[in-house]
Amino acid sequence: MARDLTRINELARNKTKEKFTSIYHYVTDLDQLRASYERIDGSAAPGVDRVTKEEYGKVLEKNLQDLSERLKSMSYRPKPVMRVYIPKPGSDKKRPLGMPCIEDKIVQNALRAVLEQIYEADFTNSSYGYRPGRTQHQALDDLGRTIQQKRISYVVEADIKGFFDHVNQEWLMKFLGERIGDERVLRLIVRILKSGIMEDGLTRASDEGVPQGGSLSPLLSNIYLHYALDLWFERRFKKGCKGEADYFRYADDYLACFQYPEEAERFLREMKERLEKFHLEIEPSKTKLIEFGRFAERDAQKRGGKPETFDFLGFTHYCGKTRNGYFKVKRRTSKKKFRAKLKEFTEWLRKERNRHKTGELLKTAKRKLQGHLNYYAITDNSRECDNFRYQMERLLHSWLNRRSQRRSFTWERLKAGLNWVRWPRVLIKHNLDPCRRESA
Repeated sequence: MARDLTRINELARNKTKEKFTSIYHYVTDLDQLRASYERIDGSAAPGVDRVTKEEYGKVLEKNLQDLSERLKSMSYRPKPVMRVYIPKPGSDKKRPLGMPCIEDKIVQNALRAVLEQIYEADFTNSSYGYRPGRTQHQALDDLGRTIQQKRISYVVEADIKGFFDHVNQEWLMKFLGERIGDERVLRLIVRILKSGIMEDGLTRASDEGVPQGGSLSPLLSNIYLHYALDLWFERRFKKGCKGEADYFRYADDYLACFQYPEEAERFLREMKERLEKFHLEIEPSKTKLIEFGRFAERDAQKRGGKPETFDFLGFTHYCGKTRNGYFKVKRRTSKKKFRAKLKEFTEWLRKERNRHKTGELLKTAKRKLQGHLNYYAITDNSRECDNFRYQMERLLHSWLNRRSQRRSFTWERLKAGLNWVRWPRVLIKHNLDPCRRESA
């Protein structure tokens, strides 16, 4: 049984300035390594050594014992991360995907489990991404209610250019040194950061960025932005604001809300300067300041236009109205995500329509639609979800007809098949009504 790490979390919460000088033994613990192995997805692609989880597990106890000994003697050396590029949904660009070796995944899981106990005590409430017990829907809910129920009139939407590839490793180690005093843990993290990247059979050094694909990368990224942005906003910038000011971050995607335009402009200016200090820069095409809130529509109409919108976590936020005509923050699936998801579904149909029977195709399509609804079926987004459902049906009818020149797959046959697989209806999965009040 893996060691109980909650004592570390309790100490971190009670002693906010405490440096942890003796935690490496938790990482090398055999039970901890075994639990880390169990958490690995067996279907994931192997790393540069081509060893799968199943192969490693054939002599698991021997392998883990050997790994534990190498970690204790500091002779463990992470292997380079294999990098491949996969299509980015809704774009012609490709997204880098890192694939660590199975043994490196085990070590990263064990290390993350320990560090998480410390930093979950430190992270601010403004950070939502890749944290246990915190979700995208919580971020959306808190953001919606903040704009709805506070005096918010301006929103700054921001995105960091190539964040994961441009994290400055020297600054990251300085940040880690604020809480981690165990030199063996710090040396292990440096080795992981410096393990290198293999592309097309060639290995190159990794002098900046964090290795994507492993479980440690999101945590290290959160730690970096915790010190670079989160604490700066909470402890310095916000204190200098005369009006309302709130900040929300999910990984490297974040935004800030303000009551007064001059404070929103100051944030945009000082935030860029703050990021430059830590070797990061803003993506101009995804960074903007807009008027948004209860007075945005009135002011836009005076100018002869419409109130602006912003995108966050796959949803377009816009100024709507309640049934009684009052202002209400509303959200719909962003056009970019809508098109990307349909394109992804079309590509899947094109490749698989002749490989499986109709019933199997419809069952898989059902799972894909249900997955979409599980995320996007939120308050005020029923119409877009219904439209997505209809577009999937239209694509199914079109592509299944292409299996035969006779075009014999009618709408009636499709409807019968969808009834047979119990095609999902659009039901609200997440109540994110920004007008609701929290129960006492």
